Amino acid sequence: MDKQLKAVMKTVSKWLHINVSDTVLESLVQFIKFGIVGVSNTLISYILNILVLMALSSFHVHWDYIVGNLVAFFLSVLWSFYWNNKYVFTLEEGKTRSIGKALLKTYISYSITGIFLTNILSYVWIDMLNISKYIAPLINLIISVPLNFIINKFWAFKS
Repeated sequence: MDKQLKAVMKTVSKWLHINVSDTVLESLVQFIKFGIVGVSNTLISYILNILVLMALSSFHVHWDYIVGNLVAFFLSVLWSFYWNNKYVFTLEEGKTRSIGKALLKTYISYSITGIFLTNILSYVWIDMLNISKYIAPLINLIISVPLNFIINKFWAFKS
């Protein structure tokens, strides 16, 4: 798939009369694959978040969205790690990666955006701006996805 994606990207860059280096092209392909994994991760995270909100709705707790964010975070990061390790941030032939260390780094990097940033932004959207707690997680993605890619590429999965 990488070869086909690179070929498409090269063709598009030629049509646009843009000279793209192989390094930039490789990063763009990685970002696209990261986006594909991210879409599945986002769906899982969102569904988990909604399920928690529904499960806690009868308890009438105001902080239900924080619990939803935490449950969605812990389970969706495992999903993301598996696919990013297997599909996006692959190693060259003969190189190895400490799975435990990479998983720990992944949890740390996602905690920056998945717990701290998401909960701060959710508080702003929900409690300060009165945006629906069902929409707030979607708004958070605009900020968190590019930030997650950069942190994962240059730190968590760096070999």
